[in-house]
Amino acid sequence: MTGSEVPPSFRLAYVPGVTPAKWARIWNERLPDVPLALLQVPAAEAQDVLRDRAADAGLVRLPVDRTFFSAIPLYTETTVVVVPKGHLVTAVDEVSLGDLADEVVFHPLDDVLGWEQPPGQPAFERPATTEDAIELVAAGVGLLVVPQSLARLYHRRDLTYRPVVDAPQSGVALSWPEDATTDLVEDFIGIVRGRTVNSTRGRTPAQAAAQPKRARPDAAGARRQPAAGKTAGKTGKAGKPTGGSARSGSGGSQGNRRGKPRRRS
Repeated sequence: MTGSEVPPSFRLAYVPGVTPAKWARIWNERLPDVPLALLQVPAAEAQDVLRDRAADAGLVRLPVDRTFFSAIPLYTETTVVVVPKGHLVTAVDEVSLGDLADEVVFHPLDDVLGWEQPPGQPAFERPATTEDAIELVAAGVGLLVVPQSLARLYHRRDLTYRPVVDAPQSGVALSWPEDATTDLVEDFIGIVRGRTVNSTRGRTPAQAAAQPKRARPDAAGARRQPAAGKTAGKTGKAGKPTGGSARSGSGGSQGNRRGKPRRRS
């Protein structure tokens, strides 16, 4: 390696609430020579990070600009309302937006649900972040509606949450610039889609080419052997025909049969 060459690496951006640990572990097992760099970025900045090539791919929240990015949807999150543990909402298993109509509901500036009309009564001001809004909920001055992963990320002992059945939901996707679909991006696609290490998709061309082809087994489980001399027929140990269609001659199938001699009249 010359001094100008840089060893390959893969940079993965991810937004708060997304946990890339499982996929990172599989990456490190399959590609130990390619370091995986994890970069947490605010949800609102994730697409700019990918546009600027500060990361090779990202685990982001939908929607994304599909004229520029490719995206593989991974899952859709349950939306929940975060409340103090003594709140009346905790008496039920789930709520609707109508149940929150008389409550003060915070709408932080980094909201990821894309409300047309936020639920409940507006707060005196919009918190800068979801984490700030969580602190205000703990102070007992309002509630917060967020994807469940964010409620877990900012969990506090004095807070709990319940699903909101009719609220917007947040989808998470693997996304990258469409014109930058590299071999390493394909490798990561294979990992998040659950492909095995022997799958040719999601692996680099060199790895796929190195995979040897195996003979296909027949119905009995044995490997198929190439047909021997279809035009010449099968031969015995000394190169003699083992059988033929003609009845005459000692090589025919009838030549070795024994029977009683016919009596002459």
